[in-house]
Amino acid sequence: MSEIRGTGGGSETVGSGGSATVVPTIDLTGDPEGQRAAVDRALREAGFLLVTGHGIDPVLRADIREAARAFFRLPAAAKEPYAVRVGGRGWLGPGAEANGYAEGTATPPDLKESLSFAAEEPTGNPAVDAEWFLPNTWPAEVPELKPLVETYLRQMRALSDRILDRLGSALGEDADFFTRHTGHPTFGFNINWYPGRDRTGEPEPGQFRIGPHTDFGTVTVLDRQAGRGGLQVFTDDAGWQDAPYDPDALTINIGDLMASWTGGRWRSGRHRVLPPPADAPAEELVSLVYFYECDPGTTIHGIESHAYLRDRLDAIATG
Repeated sequence: MSEIRGTGGGSETVGSGGSATVVPTIDLTGDPEGQRAAVDRALREAGFLLVTGHGIDPVLRADIREAARAFFRLPAAAKEPYAVRVGGRGWLGPGAEANGYAEGTATPPDLKESLSFAAEEPTGNPAVDAEWFLPNTWPAEVPELKPLVETYLRQMRALSDRILDRLGSALGEDADFFTRHTGHPTFGFNINWYPGRDRTGEPEPGQFRIGPHTDFGTVTVLDRQAGRGGLQVFTDDAGWQDAPYDPDALTINIGDLMASWTGGRWRSGRHRVLPPPADAPAEELVSLVYFYECDPGTTIHGIESHAYLRDRLDAIATG
């Protein structure tokens, strides 16, 4: 068990109107010291970055999307055997999740489906392994998905540590300030399918593809597609604004545990995904969302990290 104690101490804009917030594009092959101020400002104001130089093959990302779409377009009866609750490994069907619940808001369920995977390499601690390192479930109908996702997860693990090293430097700490606590971390991976309005019907009042929330853990690495019903970011100065998009970049945001880890210097990135648009009823988007965490048993300012994560996952489950 490890305990975290306190610490001190080229760009795009969010949206087009109102007070702009700088969301820098950070080249991971660049000089950390030269990027330090831009990263620190962005994580204080919005909790979001874009990163290039990440080395993740766009063909791999496209192949995962194609395989996942083949699953999502199956009849509901074929997907039902893989159904799980939030935090499980399998299929989250329509109505399974409402991210707005995490803020205490009684919103309708999110208009999405997900395939969820997570860390599965055992630690040797039976209690920890039984909760956080169970085997993943792979749909037999799309056998090509397993090798693609396993390759992606290996690359995401390495990339997330690179990002955390960059964040440690931006915070004015040693580069391994965060990664010394990611020797055997947990992580989650969602392939989110946002079907068009031609499938979902008209959204209920206050219903989103994903309702307003902050993520719960350390850092989220998002490969997203642009769309009219896409990602928005909230800041105090500008309110809700469309997130900047670069097809070559990955979108990074930090979560609640990371904000706590920095003693509140950085803010957990509040965001939402807009409802399927009425003027593009066939718009269908797929996001690849990797949630990276720390080692089980890590305590951050008195908060046991994985007890907090489990509580937040339970909070957004419907039913």
